[in-house]
Amino acid sequence: MSSLILVVDDEAPVREMIGDALSLAGYRTLSASDGLEAINLLRSNSVDLIVSDINMPKLDGFQLLESLRLKGDSTPFVLLTASKDRPHLSTGFRLGADDFIAKPFGIEELALRVAAILRRASGHKPEGKTLTVGPIEVEVNEFVVKLDGKEVTLSPTEFKLLVALMESKGHVLSKQQLLEDIWSMGFADQTNVVDTYISYLRKKLHTESFQGIKTVRGFGFKIEDAK
Repeated sequence: MSSLILVVDDEAPVREMIGDALSLAGYRTLSASDGLEAINLLRSNSVDLIVSDINMPKLDGFQLLESLRLKGDSTPFVLLTASKDRPHLSTGFRLGADDFIAKPFGIEELALRVAAILRRASGHKPEGKTLTVGPIEVEVNEFVVKLDGKEVTLSPTEFKLLVALMESKGHVLSKQQLLEDIWSMGFADQTNVVDTYISYLRKKLHTESFQGIKTVRGFGFKIEDAK
């Protein structure tokens, strides 16, 4: 069955345009006119991706995203924005957005971004694969991350970034390599996205005794066992 995508926008023509474009690309869609309606729909529907405008009445895109993440919902989330200001982008990534699409956008760009995010979220699950670095243990095929034996919730993008680092334990991965491997497309004006997600991982996985996610200035990032 094709992926189900929730489209949230207070402008009916925009909702319909996005819905039609995604339907033509082979996806099923639901639509909501604001964040509150979206939350009500999510109570009775399991969706694979949310595409939401930011500026909406009642509950805006940032508030919807924050509400879901605080509940532990890691459903991939794309924000539509008319602003390319870096603080605007940083807020979205800090709250847990997986991508931004700037208005106005082309139908082809929308379909490509959606396909890339769903591909990242589904991931490749090698049978029985377990990765361990320091107190972190990852069951790749189960999408389970444990820190000192306790399960930690990561978003799909955070998970894939952590796996990439752990698979190359002790070796430096460049920002460009991570952008290509994790995000599957260029972020010419959003190059801080890797740094942002590295900071998310550190907040969730670093402890007083383990701070193994390292920045190698001028080169990239690596993970290693605590010395």
